[in-house]
Parts: sequence; C-alpha cells; structure tokens
Amino acid sequence: MFGRAASLKTRMTPEQAAERARWQHRWNLPILLAAFIPLFVTSPDSRWVAVVVGAGSWIVFVVDLYMQRRIVPGYLGQPAGLFDSAVVVLTFPYYLIPGVSGGSAILLLARLGRVARVLVATGGMRRLAARLGKVAVVAGLIVVICSLAAYEAEHPTNPEYATVGDAFWWGIVTLTTVGYGDIVPKTHAGRFAGVAIMFTGIGVLGVLAGSLASLFNLDERPEQEAAASPESPDRPVREELAALQGSLRTIEERIGELANRM
Repeated sequence: MFGRAASLKTRMTPEQAAERARWQHRWNLPILLAAFIPLFVTSPDSRWVAVVVGAGSWIVFVVDLYMQRRIVPGYLGQPAGLFDSAVVVLTFPYYLIPGVSGGSAILLLARLGRVARVLVATGGMRRLAARLGKVAVVAGLIVVICSLAAYEAEHPTNPEYATVGDAFWWGIVTLTTVGYGDIVPKTHAGRFAGVAIMFTGIGVLGVLAGSLASLFNLDERPEQEAAASPESPDRPVREELAALQGSLRTIEERIGELANRM
C-alpha cells in the first residue's frame, strides 16, 4: 500500500511531463557541454581554468536537478531522480580541494552516464539510429566495393596496396576525410574509386551533423513531436474544438432543413 502511494505521489501529470520535456529541450546542450568540455579544456599550469571548468560543469548538473525537482515535486523519489542525484554527488569537483586527488575515472563515467540518460529519456538514440542506420549501410557497401576495386587496380603496380587490409585502411581513411596520405592510388580506376568514397564521406558527415543536432534536441522537431504527442496538454483542447465544430455543422444542417420546409 505504501509503495502504491509513493508511486501515485511521483507520477507526473501531463502538464508536468510537457514542462519537463520543454526544460530538457532547452538544457540538453548545456548538459552535453558540461560532460565533454572538461575532457578537452584542461590546463595543469592554471588553477583558475580547473576551477572554472570543474565547478561550472558541476553547477550545470545541479541546476538541472533543481529544475527537475521544481517541475516534478516527487522527482527525487523516481529512478531518474535518484540517478541524477548520484551524478551530482559523484561529479562534485573534489579534486579542487587541496590534498584531494584521484577519482577521475568515476567522474568521467558519471558525466557520460548523465548524457546517456538524457539521450534515452528524450528518444535521442532512436532518432540517431533511425537517421544513421541506412546511411551507415550504404557507406559501408561503398567502402567495401571501392576498396576492393582499388586493390584490384593498384595491387599489380602500386606497392602501397600490398594487401586487401591496406586497401580497406585507405578506404576508411578516405571516407572519414582524414586523408593521411600514407596510401595514394596511382591508376585511373583507383582514383575514381577514391572520388566515389570522398563524395560518400561528405554526405555521411552532413547527415551526421544533422543527426547530432536532433540527438541533443538542438532543432525544433522535438517541440513539434511533443505538440502531437497524446500526452500534450493541448490535445484535450483540440479534441473539444473538433467536437464543437462538428456540433455546429449539425446545427447548420438542421437549420437549413427547417428553412427548406418553411
């Protein structure tokens, strides 16, 4: 009985779910930056950089937890709330305290875990898989076909294509537009295969950029999906308006029948 009461207490209303979805839509980018910026912005010679980056990223998680708790009063009793609370505790910049060190692996896992939870909660992983699934298959097929074609054309005269593995290495490097230059085709057929992989790589990067924007709700599509969701607070209003319009049409038809009789 107590568990049922707790479940009812922590259950979100449609209004709370809609407000929480809007908050997550606005706060996903700060969560992403708070998780990844500390991995790249470090300066052992400047303590101010460590303080700003470490404390700033932690404050982002604290603000998110506070807003989630404010929107849903029973949020801390839910599994997501317990997870976010643990992340806030684990990501506290203890390393800024003099004499305290270590825990960097736990800190990293907690930050990345917070990003993963946001992606799962907002359906970002489904959108990424839906967008990249077919593109990845097509790109993989082109790399395989073009790499084998380049190997057949280059192997007899080009020692850089000594094995099929070398050809696949060249194909993957070309697809990602890295272009190390350690393996270069010399025949016309090999260069044509390289051009095909290059254009494929440009297309994959374009799709990847759009998918990442959708992944972290940086576009406006999530709001449109939320408006069409059955849990949207505007849905009952739209249904009532549709029913009212139907009633008005019925009344107009009856008035027209009465007018014809008179």
